[in-house]
Amino acid sequence: MEIVALSVLYWIVVGIMLLVGLIKLIFGKRTEQNQNPGLKLVIASVIMFVIGGGACALILSGLGSMR
Repeated sequence: MEIVALSVLYWIVVGIMLLVGLIKLIFGKRTEQNQNPGLKLVIASVIMFVIGGGACALILSGLGSMR
Protein backbone atom coordinates (compact mmCIF):
# COMPACT_ATOMS: atom_id res chain seq x y z
CA MET A 1 0.00 0.00 0.00
CA GLU A 2 2.88 2.37 0.70
CA ILE A 3 4.08 2.00 -2.89
CA VAL A 4 0.81 3.58 -4.06
CA ALA A 5 1.27 6.54 -1.72
CA LEU A 6 4.86 7.02 -2.85
CA SER A 7 3.84 6.74 -6.48
CA VAL A 8 1.14 9.39 -6.06
CA LEU A 9 3.59 11.65 -4.25
CA TYR A 10 6.16 11.16 -7.03
CA TRP A 11 3.68 12.12 -9.77
CA ILE A 12 2.56 15.17 -7.77
CA VAL A 13 6.18 16.32 -7.47
CA VAL A 14 6.75 15.79 -11.22
CA GLY A 15 3.62 17.80 -12.03
CA ILE A 16 4.57 20.65 -9.72
CA MET A 17 8.10 20.79 -11.14
CA LEU A 18 6.74 20.89 -14.68
CA LEU A 19 4.26 23.67 -13.87
CA VAL A 20 6.83 25.78 -12.02
CA GLY A 21 9.34 25.33 -14.84
CA LEU A 22 6.82 26.33 -17.50
CA ILE A 23 5.73 29.37 -15.48
CA LYS A 24 9.36 30.44 -15.03
CA LEU A 25 9.96 30.04 -18.76
CA ILE A 26 6.89 32.06 -19.74
CA PHE A 27 7.45 34.91 -17.27
CA GLY A 28 11.21 34.90 -17.89
CA LYS A 29 10.58 35.42 -21.58
CA ARG A 30 8.20 38.30 -20.89
CA THR A 31 10.54 40.11 -18.53
CA GLU A 32 13.75 39.27 -20.44
CA GLN A 33 15.25 37.49 -17.42
CA ASN A 34 17.49 34.44 -17.38
CA GLN A 35 15.49 31.38 -18.45
CA ASN A 36 18.00 28.72 -17.38
CA PRO A 37 16.33 27.77 -14.05
CA GLY A 38 12.97 27.27 -15.73
CA LEU A 39 14.50 25.27 -18.55
CA LYS A 40 16.39 23.08 -16.08
CA LEU A 41 13.18 22.38 -14.17
CA VAL A 42 11.32 21.42 -17.35
CA ILE A 43 14.13 19.11 -18.47
CA ALA A 44 14.38 17.48 -15.03
CA SER A 45 10.62 16.93 -14.85
CA VAL A 46 10.54 15.36 -18.33
CA ILE A 47 13.36 13.00 -17.34
CA MET A 48 11.51 12.13 -14.13
CA PHE A 49 8.33 11.58 -16.15
CA VAL A 50 10.07 9.10 -18.46
CA ILE A 51 11.76 7.22 -15.61
CA GLY A 52 8.57 7.16 -13.54
CA GLY A 53 6.49 5.98 -16.47
CA GLY A 54 8.93 3.15 -17.09
CA ALA A 55 8.93 2.16 -13.43
CA CYS A 56 5.12 2.17 -13.31
CA ALA A 57 4.96 0.04 -16.45
CA LEU A 58 7.44 -2.40 -14.93
CA ILE A 59 5.49 -2.63 -11.68
CA LEU A 60 2.14 -3.01 -13.42
CA SER A 61 3.41 -5.65 -15.82
CA GLY A 62 4.54 -7.84 -12.95
CA LEU A 63 8.15 -8.12 -14.10
CA GLY A 64 9.32 -6.14 -11.10
CA SER A 65 8.22 -8.84 -8.65
CA MET A 66 10.31 -11.83 -9.60
CA ARG A 67 9.66 -14.09 -6.60
